[in-house]
Amino acid sequence: MNSKLLTEVIEFWKTKYDWRQRETFLNQFPQYKTNIQGLDIHFIHVKPSNANGLKVIPLLLIHGWPGSVREFYEMIPLLTQPCGFKDFVFEIVAPSLPGFGFSSAACKPGLNPIKMALVFKNLMNRIGFKEFYVQGGDWGSLITSIMATTFPDEVLGAHINLAFVWDHPLAKIKNMLKSFLPMIFATAEDQRKMAQAITFFTRENGYSKIQSTKPDTVGVGLNDSPVGLAAYIIEKFTTWTNSNWINRADGGLLEKYDYTKLLDNVMLYWVTNSITTSCRIYYENNTKEATRFGVDKIPVTVPVGVTNFEYELFAQSKDILSCKYRNILHYRDVPNVGHFAAFEKPD
Repeated sequence: MNSKLLTEVIEFWKTKYDWRQRETFLNQFPQYKTNIQGLDIHFIHVKPSNANGLKVIPLLLIHGWPGSVREFYEMIPLLTQPCGFKDFVFEIVAPSLPGFGFSSAACKPGLNPIKMALVFKNLMNRIGFKEFYVQGGDWGSLITSIMATTFPDEVLGAHINLAFVWDHPLAKIKNMLKSFLPMIFATAEDQRKMAQAITFFTRENGYSKIQSTKPDTVGVGLNDSPVGLAAYIIEKFTTWTNSNWINRADGGLLEKYDYTKLLDNVMLYWVTNSITTSCRIYYENNTKEATRFGVDKIPVTVPVGVTNFEYELFAQSKDILSCKYRNILHYRDVPNVGHFAAFEKPD
């Protein structure tokens, strides 16, 4: 985190960020809590205000780390308002992941993404939806994939940004051929995506190693210092929005966001004291319990859409993803957008 940029952000936080006004902003959508499997799950639930006889489609939006439901605030009105050329409109459910924001954290080990997928399926059922669509990015993409894998009779379709398949045997073979014989097996776009992935895992992945092994240790410092927390979170919105901004003194932040929006997201971690519990998803996903089910090896038959944003952390080609996702109806590359796509460019 550039120290000059951090100084500007903290000065803005101290002198111009109006938390009372932001509370009003954050409360603009109906929000609820319900207890599922011993966890208090916080969620936003927005029904279309003017369906006018259109078909109403339930859509579950799942965020990731270090994001929050704040990422969806500009997008929700676009999804719940009728469009002249569509015969449907969405009804949105956007939960906070367990251990994130206003959703309670587990009191014992074992709450991995597979169990979170079950929590969210049960949430949708409790609200009254027996069938629904799911969209996810970051950890939300993994949870979305798990839901589409394990609940095909309830998930009507899934859309994913940051789609990946790691542990499928055929995908491994294809990845190996593309890596070692790129001129034969990889297109120019494949090669660009592989280079992007290598850059991410060598330059940007340190936080993941820490959180996958020692989440409670790093959490002590982050829970103790609001400046440290802001630096740790907001830094991700520079390089993950555009990897070319790593050496810019201003991080490029104001090209895509403003400090108020970014601090809204930081505050949802700070006021709920949830940064440590949010980091634990990395640890839980690497346990034997989380990996023994072999979810990557189980095919997904429900319709799937995939969007690869140009500055996403990494991306895989359609032929690799199709090893798992057997019914990819939509696969698209979008330029000049990064990891936090819903937050950065909601339209």
